[in-house]
Amino acid sequence: MNAPRSGPAHEHESDVSAAETKKGADLLKQMVRVRLLEEKCVELYSAAKIRGFMHVYIGEEAVAAGVTSALDSEDAVVATYREHGHALLKGVSARAILAEMYGFVEGCCRGRGGSMHLFDRATHFYGGNAIVAGGLPMAVGLALGASMTARRQVTVCFFGEGAVAEGEFHEALNLAALWQLPVLFCCENNLYAMGTALVRSESQTNIALKAAAYEIPAWTVDGMDALAVAEAARRAVDAIRSGGGPHFLELRTYRFRAHSMYDPERYRDKSEVATWMERDPIDILRTRLSEGGRFSDDDWSAMHAEVTAEIEDAVAFAEGGSPEPVADLTRFVYSEVPR
Repeated sequence: MNAPRSGPAHEHESDVSAAETKKGADLLKQMVRVRLLEEKCVELYSAAKIRGFMHVYIGEEAVAAGVTSALDSEDAVVATYREHGHALLKGVSARAILAEMYGFVEGCCRGRGGSMHLFDRATHFYGGNAIVAGGLPMAVGLALGASMTARRQVTVCFFGEGAVAEGEFHEALNLAALWQLPVLFCCENNLYAMGTALVRSESQTNIALKAAAYEIPAWTVDGMDALAVAEAARRAVDAIRSGGGPHFLELRTYRFRAHSMYDPERYRDKSEVATWMERDPIDILRTRLSEGGRFSDDDWSAMHAEVTAEIEDAVAFAEGGSPEPVADLTRFVYSEVPR
């Protein structure tokens, strides 16, 4: 295997300014929330409390934390089947997420969506989509609606680099550019579309360059650096909200675990994974804050304890959930027409 590609932002991995401290601590907490939720999901899945397919986000937390930090509550997010972290950071509670994965009515979709289909209208989180590239046209539609009604809403669409091989990718970028829609495309490039390496599926592996071909402002970002992601996302969102049309970020990241809980992971060298794990986004940011002298071990312990309590509370809530009654089997399947 080739050595993993690193992003352009290594210079950010030392020395943190006073102005970055609070922002950095906020980003660190959000990444820890995602990490501990995902680790708990793995534990619960192994105990058969969660069933079906499940894809965790461990290693990629800086992307969701950085991008969502640039959004307003009214902005929309469309994600993929690896979406627990996106949902949590968009405002869906850990309680509602875990109850959904347990298949209980207390979940954000009454237990009907499960791990891959989280949805919450109140927080403008529109999936959770199990179809590769399926969220791209949806994001364009949401952005078109915002444009037609003159709302300031920005729609963010997260997708993996595997989606670039799908026709929807090109159709969505083309229409967004033609209509100058308020949408931010965020490609989470973790180098592997399920078990296929990017270099084996794409002749042009610079995905930002592909987006630029549609006359969309596009650039690459070190997806393991939460501050770099937040800075890039803020720049893009501000430009979109000011009428600058669609923007595109290629976020170079890496998933530390297999594609899904069913994946035997025979397509990556262990040495490659180990090399990337040395750039754990949580460790990177914690080290920067600590070296700045403004984030102590006590601060870390307090943060970790607070997030642990949140996740344990969510587990207890999910454990106390209830399945939907059989009588409601056809609810939401058929619409009742008023007489």
